[in-house]
Amino acid sequence: METKALLAGRGAREGCDLDGVIEQFEEACEHAGAVQAEMLRGILVANRGTEYLSRWLGDVEVEGMDACALESLYRSLVPLASHADFEPFIQRIADGDTSPVLTQEPIQLLSLSSGTTDGRQKYVPFTRHSSQTTLQIFRIAAAYRSRVYPIGEGGRILEFIYSSKQSKTKGGLTAGTATTHYYSSEEFKIKQEKTKSFSCSPEEVIASGDYKQSTYCHLLLGIYFADRIEFITSTFAYSIVQAFLSFEDDWREICSDIRGGRLSPRITVERTRQAVLGMVSPNPSLARRLEAACEELERKDWRGVIPKLWPKAKYVYSIMTGSMQHYLTKLRHYAGGLPLVSADYGSTESWIGVNVDPSLPLERVTFAVVPTFSYFEFIPLHRQKNRSSRKNSEAIDDDFVEDEPVPLSQVKVGQEYEIVLTTFTGMY
Repeated sequence: METKALLAGRGAREGCDLDGVIEQFEEACEHAGAVQAEMLRGILVANRGTEYLSRWLGDVEVEGMDACALESLYRSLVPLASHADFEPFIQRIADGDTSPVLTQEPIQLLSLSSGTTDGRQKYVPFTRHSSQTTLQIFRIAAAYRSRVYPIGEGGRILEFIYSSKQSKTKGGLTAGTATTHYYSSEEFKIKQEKTKSFSCSPEEVIASGDYKQSTYCHLLLGIYFADRIEFITSTFAYSIVQAFLSFEDDWREICSDIRGGRLSPRITVERTRQAVLGMVSPNPSLARRLEAACEELERKDWRGVIPKLWPKAKYVYSIMTGSMQHYLTKLRHYAGGLPLVSADYGSTESWIGVNVDPSLPLERVTFAVVPTFSYFEFIPLHRQKNRSSRKNSEAIDDDFVEDEPVPLSQVKVGQEYEIVLTTFTGMY
C-alpha cells in the first residue's frame, strides 16, 4: 500500500450511547468532503515545521486556505510516497533523533507491520492518536453489531488476544506490534465500558508474554464463564483456529482444572497464574457437562464446538478478509451454523473502514471509510488484459494502469482504487 500518511481521528463524544455513536459517524460520512479537508488541514497544522513537510510545503500557511485549494496544493506539492521513502526518517527516530523529523509530537513507540505487503516487517510510528482511533472504530463497529446482535446485561466475550514481547531500539524507543501498544494503552482499559463488551480474561492473561499459556487461560476462563459468553473474537481469524486446535489437545486438562478449581502446572507466569486462580473455584458439575460434550464433539471431529460449548454465543467476530480467508473453512467447521462477522478494515498505518452491515455474509461484507481517522486519497486502477505466451498455451493476465489520485468525496461506485493515506503520525 502506498502511503501519504497515518492520522488519528477526532474523538467521539464521551458518554454517547451506541445509537449516538452511529448518528455521529453517519453525519461525518454525509459531509465527508468537508470533514476530510479539515482532517488534512489538521494534520498539516499539527506537523508544520517538521523536516519532511518543510521539504515540500516550505512556509505555506494552510489555516485559512480554501478547502479545495488546500487539497489541490497538497496533491501538487507533496509527492506520493511508499514506506521505503520514510524508512531513513523512521530509522533516525528509532536511533534516538528527537528533532521534529516527521511529527511535532515526539514519537515514543514504533509499531511493527505484519509484513504482508512485501514479506518483511517495517517500523511505523505509533502515538496516542493511534490508540484513540482504535477505540473509536471499536465503538462504531460495536454499535452496528449491537443492532443485529444485542449484548445481554452482564454478558462477556471470549477474546483470544495477546500482547507480544516488546523490544527497545538503539535510541530507546519501544517497538512492538500495534495491538500490543494498544493493549497497553489507556484506551484499551476503557474500551470494554465504551463498547459494552467485557472480556472474560484479565490483563494478566492477555499480557503473559507466553502465547501458549495465554491461550490455555483464555480457553479455561471462556469455559468457566460459558453461560455468559455473547460472542467469540480475536484480532485475526487464524488465532481463533489455533486456539481451538489447542483445545482439541487440552480439553481433558481444562476439565480437571475446572473440577478442582486448580490451574495446570504448565502455567508458570506467576502473575497470570495468580490472576486466574483468583477468578475460579471448584465446579464439578460444569466439568462433568464439559467432559460429556467434548467426548461427543471428538467423535464428530469437533464440528460445531463453539455453539455446543457456548450456547448463548451469537456470532464469531474477527478480521476474515485478505490472507485470513485461508482459515475460513476450518473456522466454519468449528462455528457450525453460527454467523461469521468480519471485523474492520485497516492497516498498520491507520484504520480505514468499518463493517456497517454485520448481517451480510463474508462474501458481501461492506466497509464504510471513516472520514475522521486519516486523510484518504484513492488512485483509480484501470484493468487491462495482456496476452502472454506460455508453454503450449496462451494466457490472459490482468494488468492495471493508474490514474491521478482523487479525494474520498470523488470516488465512484464500481471503480477499483488503491488507497493512499496521510496521517497524524507522520506518513504523508
